[in-house]
Amino acid sequence: MAWIVLIIAGMFEVLGVTMINKLNEKPSFKNISLFVLGFAGSFGCLSYSMSYLPMGTAYAIWTGIGTAGGAVVGMLFFQESKDWKRLVCIALILASAVGLKLIA
Repeated sequence: MAWIVLIIAGMFEVLGVTMINKLNEKPSFKNISLFVLGFAGSFGCLSYSMSYLPMGTAYAIWTGIGTAGGAVVGMLFFQESKDWKRLVCIALILASAVGLKLIA
């Protein structure tokens, strides 16, 4: 259960980061609300998962999901570079997160 909540925390982080970008484009009540929801949900779920998982592992996976997810959202929705080197780096982040799960 803690691993599932940790993945949800990472997804909320991606939402929060996406809303930062949207707020820079167009400040609105909807964007501010989603920004607050994203980071509140992210930190809440991270806090819960850290009750059961080692801090270093939980934090590394949370940031990995947020980093890789933010990069993918940027590529898909904000026309950021889709260079193959960038994709390899994202794959390395995901592989590292899976590796931490396997040895934790």
